[in-house]
Amino acid sequence: MLLPMPQVILGRPATYDDLVAVPDYFVAEIVDHELWTSPRPSPRHAVAAGELGAQLGWPFGSGGRGPGGWRILPEPELHIGPHVVVPDMAGWRLERMPGVPTTAWFSLAPDWICEIVSPSTVFLDRTKKLRVYAESGVAHAWLVDPILRSLEVLRLDAGRWTTLDMHVGDGVVRAAPFDAVALELGLLWADEPPHPPAPDVMSVFAS
Repeated sequence: MLLPMPQVILGRPATYDDLVAVPDYFVAEIVDHELWTSPRPSPRHAVAAGELGAQLGWPFGSGGRGPGGWRILPEPELHIGPHVVVPDMAGWRLERMPGVPTTAWFSLAPDWICEIVSPSTVFLDRTKKLRVYAESGVAHAWLVDPILRSLEVLRLDAGRWTTLDMHVGDGVVRAAPFDAVALELGLLWADEPPHPPAPDVMSVFAS
């Protein structure tokens, strides 16, 4: 059963001023004119986000060791119509967003989002926010669950989400739209010891 995360009842449509007034130790979002708050990410959540960012950013971002072609960012604030949402990670293809905006938020919907779900956020992540992403044309979505140690890979087809894959455990997998590079799931889970750096990576830091 999906348990709803805290919704702030204002008796009126929420505004951006309401969102800004939320203390920094909460993540605040506006969905369907309602203000939603959640606690800052737990350590297990933070480990999954950090490791995922490292594995994707190196080959697809500015690392220069892979296909490239993407701008991948943690926790961007997205202004999509009346909604203000903050996915755990989002990626834009460079041909769609060659430069970053000068505002504190992004009005261009990303090509890929990732939500790292927890008991306090799973309701909003899987229901309202996935609908917002679909309506804005986000083509790919990942749902990562550090407790279940799972990665659910979704693709938007004719305005509806289709599950392409469900990966569970510590395997090495390929997941669209980043299937050009293998992803080590085990590194996303906090209880999995990290692997030592590859020799060519170590030589970079030694030089």
